[in-house]
Amino acid sequence: MSNFESDGRQSEGFESAWKDYARRTEDALTERLADDGQVPESLHSAMKYACLGGGKRFRAMMVYACGQLAGAKPERLDTPASAIEMVHAYSLIHDDLPAMDDDDLRRGRPTCHIKFDEATAILAGDALQSRAFELLASAGWNPVSDNYRAQMVEALARAIGAQGMAGGQVIDMQSAGINLTVEGLQGMHEMKTGALIEASAVLGGLASESLSSNSILKLSGYARRVGLAFQITDDVLDYISSSEQLGKRAGADQRMNKSTYVSILGLQQARETAENLASQAIEFLDALGDNTAFLKQLAKFVVSRSY
Repeated sequence: MSNFESDGRQSEGFESAWKDYARRTEDALTERLADDGQVPESLHSAMKYACLGGGKRFRAMMVYACGQLAGAKPERLDTPASAIEMVHAYSLIHDDLPAMDDDDLRRGRPTCHIKFDEATAILAGDALQSRAFELLASAGWNPVSDNYRAQMVEALARAIGAQGMAGGQVIDMQSAGINLTVEGLQGMHEMKTGALIEASAVLGGLASESLSSNSILKLSGYARRVGLAFQITDDVLDYISSSEQLGKRAGADQRMNKSTYVSILGLQQARETAENLASQAIEFLDALGDNTAFLKQLAKFVVSRSY
């Protein structure tokens, strides 16, 4: 049994909050994507297909939870949460392409390039990334001061560029067939997966316009460790779960001969490493007051989830 299994009452409260955040995210994304029939219809359909109707909404929840911890109203967090989810959807579209991981199943449905075509999928990803930054930069959609909007744009851009998500993806592709060290694997995942999760926490904190620089750093430290624990758990689930359970093809890393935490550390030590990271993440919250229950449960969920 995991050290992070919680009692029933805590789990029920966490699951209820999760569902509320997920519904809010879906509504916010729907409002910020084009209406049906807008030209070019195929592009907008692909964008909505990739963004709506599925996913854990983990990154959006990080935005909402960190922002509300700092006193921000949910309405103030809808745009950064949507921007994060649009960027995440764009990254999944591109990650699934034949030139990348060549996957045909995502969130239990055909991947975007299978549902539409490769060209439309690529452009849908491009347009989602553009829309995310348009929303963050817009005073109408993102009602924070100019200085904070600029900081939010910068934080997201840094997280997904050459020193973040895009760079991590290149390292991942170049690492097929190579036995990485734990340190090398960690560096790759901190860029490919962790940087966007960390940016989610930062955007939530910045949206409040009230947190000190030190508190933002605490949220970053929390999210960085949660992000790595999230990836290690993904490696574990890819090893032990079925495609039906995951909503995507299981065993993809093994088929592509990629190093994972399971292949390097073994199943048990990989799980223990994820739990240690979750514990470290929770310690960062101690300096942020008493309103951290959801974030603590989120760290626990990351390492105890089954999907």
